[in-house]
Amino acid sequence: MIRDFTDDEARRALVLKWGMAAADEIPAWVAEMDYALAPPVAEALADAVALGMTGYPPFETGGELGKAYAGFAARHYDQDVDPGQVLPVVDVTAGVRFALDVLSDEGPMVMPGPAYSPQLEVAQVTGRERVDLLLDPDADRAEIDLDHLDRLFADGARTLLLTQPHNPWGRVFTRAELEGIRDVVVRHGARVISDEIHAPLVLPGAEHVSYLAIDGTADHAVAVVASSKAFNTAGLRCAQIITTDPATRDRLVNVPMVRNDSWSTLGVVAAVAAYNHGDPWLAALVQRLDEQRSLLASLLAEHLPQARMRPLEATYLVWLDLRAYGHDEAAQLIRDRGRVWLFDGSDYQAGLAGHVRLNIATSPERLTEIVHRMAAALAS
Repeated sequence: MIRDFTDDEARRALVLKWGMAAADEIPAWVAEMDYALAPPVAEALADAVALGMTGYPPFETGGELGKAYAGFAARHYDQDVDPGQVLPVVDVTAGVRFALDVLSDEGPMVMPGPAYSPQLEVAQVTGRERVDLLLDPDADRAEIDLDHLDRLFADGARTLLLTQPHNPWGRVFTRAELEGIRDVVVRHGARVISDEIHAPLVLPGAEHVSYLAIDGTADHAVAVVASSKAFNTAGLRCAQIITTDPATRDRLVNVPMVRNDSWSTLGVVAAVAAYNHGDPWLAALVQRLDEQRSLLASLLAEHLPQARMRPLEATYLVWLDLRAYGHDEAAQLIRDRGRVWLFDGSDYQAGLAGHVRLNIATSPERLTEIVHRMAAALAS
């Protein structure tokens, strides 16, 4: 059910990821998949364009989109979502900014890091300071340090941006971990914005629990979700803010329209099709990514045995520690010598040496060639 793009198809379809790469490069950097669109999504979009649905979307909460997401959340996460508490936004990062701007008290925002690089300045653009809660690169397990989080809130931080599943850690936080975070947040009267865009991409062995599904979070939290990462439709511009508290929803709805960038009609069409009809394709995708995860582990063991791969519990984005190979700027070296384009770890945490993020959402053949090229580059 998952159809791999050829190189030529990928260059035409993925105009950022592949279109910006040189002809001899394999791009494995930005979070797009080298797979053709899910047929239900492609068919819904083709029908919508044929009908001329290229105008403004309806400005409403709930509606067809809210019902579609509520059904998806019930099936996949056993989560009860009120369709009327689903608010469209243009994309997840804009949704995070919007929620931070409208809902959060003035004061610093806590960013666990290494962190998704486009969000590293989201606090600053709302006039807030960012304070980092950094993962020890030598830690056995990537997790939120609750004592450190408590100190940051005690020092004046007011909001936690929680990315879960986490990019680039690859972690799925457990219910117990989320309850621990809640307890710290409640103790300080703070707020949580939970970026859950990767929730549909939890791999076998882990289970997604929305932060909003934890008791005692309704009055201080929102989740920001989208179908775009799982169904490869980021360019269609439609995400959703989920609330479980009507007063919180009303605060988001009752601001001037200009504070919430307009989402796309075609983005709504794609999201509704994905949520309502995409389950079989999504199941096939998760199976493929699970296979890619296993393939990468075996390839690293054979060709890059000193590479440290953090356990990948969700997403198709692998966080690799290559410091053992002695190159601080590993991503640049691999691109220069191996012609593989990865994201450098310093994009996710300033000054972090020897780490890269690798996108494995490609064919097994390409992934094999990527690792072969990486190994040759690091050995030369």
